[in-house]
Amino acid sequence: MKVIGFAGWSGSGKTSLIERVIAVLDARGLAVSLIKHAHHRFDIDHVGKDSWRHRRAGCREVLVSSARRWSLMRELRDEPELPLDALLGKLSDCDLVLVEGFKHAVIPKIEVYRVEVGEPLLFPHDPHIVAIATDADLDTALPRLDLNDPQAVADFIVAYAFTNAFTAAARAPGT
Repeated sequence: MKVIGFAGWSGSGKTSLIERVIAVLDARGLAVSLIKHAHHRFDIDHVGKDSWRHRRAGCREVLVSSARRWSLMRELRDEPELPLDALLGKLSDCDLVLVEGFKHAVIPKIEVYRVEVGEPLLFPHDPHIVAIATDADLDTALPRLDLNDPQAVADFIVAYAFTNAFTAAARAPGT
């Protein structure tokens, strides 16, 4: 699977850009999956629903299935959070995996940057950033992508992922 990440500070527009890029890639016929890192407690289940009740009762895994979708939830309890490589191994085969968050992962990443967020650029300290999606003028040799042009960002991703032969297995061991 080809893997490329999006890194940036909260409020930079990562989720909005990724949402629009996914739509472009899907329209081009690519099978796209996403791994998103959450820095906070989150729940995809709802209080009082059967699956919530089963997890609360002690189930390690609850799989909910319908004619439209299925979802597997796993409670880590006291287990450590899974590293990105392990999470990638949980996905079905696809053409491309987009990763949101995992700012320090050793994968190629597009930095999403907005001046108004007030945070420093990541690329000067991260050699795995291969481009910057921004609406600002920046002095860098990296490709600068228009944050408001998901077609151009998708073009870059396809060209980069499918000509640089970067796969999940090509990363350094232990990352």
